[in-house]
Amino acid sequence: MNPPSFYLQLVNPKHPVLWRPSENQLCAFHPGFPHVLLESCAARSLAALLEELDAFGEIVPVSGYRPRAMQQEIWDDTVQKQGLDYARQYVAIPGCSEHETGLAIDLAANRPEIDFICPEFPWDGIFGKFRRMAPEYGWILRYPAGKEEITRISSEPWHFRYVGTPHARILSDRGLVLEEYLAGDPGLPLWNGPQPGKISGRETQPAAGRQP
Repeated sequence: MNPPSFYLQLVNPKHPVLWRPSENQLCAFHPGFPHVLLESCAARSLAALLEELDAFGEIVPVSGYRPRAMQQEIWDDTVQKQGLDYARQYVAIPGCSEHETGLAIDLAANRPEIDFICPEFPWDGIFGKFRRMAPEYGWILRYPAGKEEITRISSEPWHFRYVGTPHARILSDRGLVLEEYLAGDPGLPLWNGPQPGKISGRETQPAAGRQP
């Protein structure tokens, strides 16, 4: 069982990954995508959300858990093919990627061709429904437009992060990103970093399915 603060850990260019899941804490969220792993609570919650939406087949996973070595490969490959400026916009520095926690997933519309770095995840239809319902299952859109100065990451409509409930609801209702929420003051982003087990005194609870 992961500590409550595991689900709220802040990961960004200034805050490297504090905790990584062990192998027995990872699982595939759907048998159709055995290669896409998530932390077990996050996996169950995502599966429940997609099942309620009947969205399997329309929404597909692009990337879930990544060990640091894989993140390094993606970074190096993107720098080589797209350049350093592009990589800094859309690829997290190895050791500072939420994918290394098993709590983040990139999703896409099911298309014949899907961009691994910037997959298409529209705002309307089933994709809009997913965004609206995600907080009820503990998920947030991690990098919304307009918050780039705080997150230090370009807007990524496809990247979702599991934080559990009730935090996802609060973040969504108040229009906050995780940096603001953990700072305790919505106007002041947190750049000094949380201490393990002492994240603004906040507790989290896993959301295996929709919470009342």
